[in-house]
Amino acid sequence: MMRKSLLILSALLCAGSAGAGEYRNPVLPGFHPDPSICRDGSDYYLATSTFEYYPGVPIFHSRDLVHWKLVGHALSTPKQLPLAGQKSSEGIFAPTLRCGNGRFTMITTNIAGGGNFIVHANSPSGPWSEPIPVKVEGIDPSLFFDDDGKVYLTHEEGGEHGCIAQVEIDVATGQPKGEHKRIWNGTGGIWPEGPHLYKINGWYYLLHAEGGTSYGHAVILARSRSPWGPFEGAPGNPILTHRDRPEQPLQALGHADLVQTPEGKWFMVMLGVRALSFKHHIGRETMLAPVEWTADGWLKINGGAPLGLKVQADGLPPSQPWPAAPVRDDFDGATLGLDWIFLRGPATELWSLTDRPGVLRLKGSTLSLADIGTPAFVGRRQEDLQMRAATLLDFAPRAKGQEAGLALRMNEDNHYQLLVAGTGKGRVLRLTTRVKGVSKVVRETALGPGQVELSVRGQPDRYVFGYRIGGREDAAFGSLPTAPLSSEEAGGFTGVVIGMVAHAPDRAAMPPADFAWFDYQPADAGRQH
Repeated sequence: MMRKSLLILSALLCAGSAGAGEYRNPVLPGFHPDPSICRDGSDYYLATSTFEYYPGVPIFHSRDLVHWKLVGHALSTPKQLPLAGQKSSEGIFAPTLRCGNGRFTMITTNIAGGGNFIVHANSPSGPWSEPIPVKVEGIDPSLFFDDDGKVYLTHEEGGEHGCIAQVEIDVATGQPKGEHKRIWNGTGGIWPEGPHLYKINGWYYLLHAEGGTSYGHAVILARSRSPWGPFEGAPGNPILTHRDRPEQPLQALGHADLVQTPEGKWFMVMLGVRALSFKHHIGRETMLAPVEWTADGWLKINGGAPLGLKVQADGLPPSQPWPAAPVRDDFDGATLGLDWIFLRGPATELWSLTDRPGVLRLKGSTLSLADIGTPAFVGRRQEDLQMRAATLLDFAPRAKGQEAGLALRMNEDNHYQLLVAGTGKGRVLRLTTRVKGVSKVVRETALGPGQVELSVRGQPDRYVFGYRIGGREDAAFGSLPTAPLSSEEAGGFTGVVIGMVAHAPDRAAMPPADFAWFDYQPADAGRQH
């Protein structure tokens, strides 16, 4: 087992830059699960799940299927995205994004905030419409626009041992039309979910997942001459899975969606994880695979070979990378960048870019990261197994319990924090853990006055925290394993989010926590953009 783990670690770290005719997986690294893709002309757009984070459902743009740029969010107002009281890994489940002729439609599920709904836009960056409720039970709703003008809503129904169901709907009103039917029971795997319906060469193809969204995950294909079935399964089902390939660096592959290039080539996006010793902490990521249709009308993924970190990219559009994202955010804009996310709401009263221009000011909250609410936390996804994040903090706590600093969050019960904290007699630097709901101070040292640089270096198996103040520096103030923040140990469907936090028992007495900048730097300078 140790040798196998080392081999997988080596693969995860040494994938290297893609050569001519190749690309690298994941194409969207970090917490970007349940991808759904569409094409409008020669432009590609992709949406992923967001669960308890705000804003919801990021929309990415690409011209070559490999390099993606965040251009907006489909859910960016509290009315569109009511998340109050929802626990981690509740909230927004798998979206489906469909587009064409300059029109964009997204359907998804707010698990404890109203169920299924649709939003529309004329631009992927928004504005998006107010939610249109869809009174159909089940999760993972998908829309198929047939060539006769009918629109079908296909979705999961029945849970772990359920099925795929469908109803025709009026996409403008969300109202069902006609009978709601079960159309396919799957191949016997648990959690038949994530369905998408397509019409190709006279066949209606149903693509979906089975096996649960972990190591048993699989891609299933069926087809029929009618959108209502009866469906027959592909003779090679599952058409892709790594559940019997533990040596592969990519695991949990499934929840797929198809797209065709203008030249007629087909590709598939799906979620997967880069797991070390069968643990992953930065989330389920978006992978890309080439696909082709066989002579008898079935799909072959990646030529029938396992999907790897490096993939031959025959048929891809010409490479069109975006400019590299800057390492540093100086907080000198009128608004926060699109990468920054919050918990369950916009938290607009808890932060400011104008109170002290040129810094991000956190005003603190009585809510902490251990609470199910909206604390004073501004974060971004950890997208790389190897990376460095750092921030420069100006904070002078006056009382015990006042604290601000750098946080790595998986959920309420599992997170790490490197904090400048008040004691009532001065201030200290404090490294804390919260694992399985139990909080602990790992290390603490006294701090004098002045701005403090806080940092964390991420490796696949651990985080190393450091700080610098004046001429004093400790680049290895504390080291903590990544495993407690993995989905396997912490639970849930998200990934580690790194950011800035401020907390106090009495918010009125809380001095401001001013963050002059925030750095995020992948160790791999050649990562795709």
